[in-house]
Amino acid sequence: MRNAYLSDAARLRFVDTGSGVPVVFLHPTPLDHFYWMPLLQRLTGLRAVVPDLRGHGASELGTALPSSLFARVPDAAVLTAQQLARDILALLDHLHLNQAVFVGCSIGGYINLELWRQAPERVRGLAFICSKPQPDAPANHDRRAATIAQARAGESSAVFDGLAQTLIGASARARRPAIVEELRARMTLTPEALVAVQAGLAARPDSVPTVATIHVPVFALCGGEDPGVSQAEMEVFNSSPGGCSFHFLPDAGHFAAYEQPDAVAALLSPWLARF
Repeated sequence: MRNAYLSDAARLRFVDTGSGVPVVFLHPTPLDHFYWMPLLQRLTGLRAVVPDLRGHGASELGTALPSSLFARVPDAAVLTAQQLARDILALLDHLHLNQAVFVGCSIGGYINLELWRQAPERVRGLAFICSKPQPDAPANHDRRAATIAQARAGESSAVFDGLAQTLIGASARARRPAIVEELRARMTLTPEALVAVQAGLAARPDSVPTVATIHVPVFALCGGEDPGVSQAEMEVFNSSPGGCSFHFLPDAGHFAAYEQPDAVAALLSPWLARF
């Protein structure tokens, strides 16, 4: 069932299904909650809370975003990890949930880390899929600035076309070519949202020191065909004091949970069963 709540004056949407341990699934950008649907069909015994992140899917971007946080484009509005985490905490409040397990892919993992910084008492466990604790590399700033320029020039569609080809693993595209069209259809960010997300990714903090403070169980899954997240980067999660269940799928890209829902479910289910 689709529901709505307010966070900092923005109307945000979410799906809430099932019963059992509450697990919040945080999708990657530029997709929406649909990303998790194949995986959720293979998971049982949990209550799945699946929001559309601010500015994604059916959720509003809002108008009170800061600027001047991305030096390459100082006038860009910035959708920060801090704001996204506040949105998720507001969702927990809306649902009267004191605690939850959080599963995040890509930007969803950055939100996980910010949730731990802001409200560790509300976190039972953290799962990271194709996400890393390192800050944005300086070399990526040129690419993000170029993407912002494209969005402002009315070329968002070209940006999404490129992401659909590069972020989906080559193996998944070869096995099931229709996956490109399926995920490309869910890339619906407005130009304003695309700008704010790119600036936010560039401005995200270094979370490596945060990993060393995580005393709840951690799950980490890396795809060998992910162009933006390496195995070495994700292996940092092995240093979390709460313990880490680390997995590597050699033929998965950045959208691993959608590309290989059977494999990811087989790995994630036993970890979730501990809660």
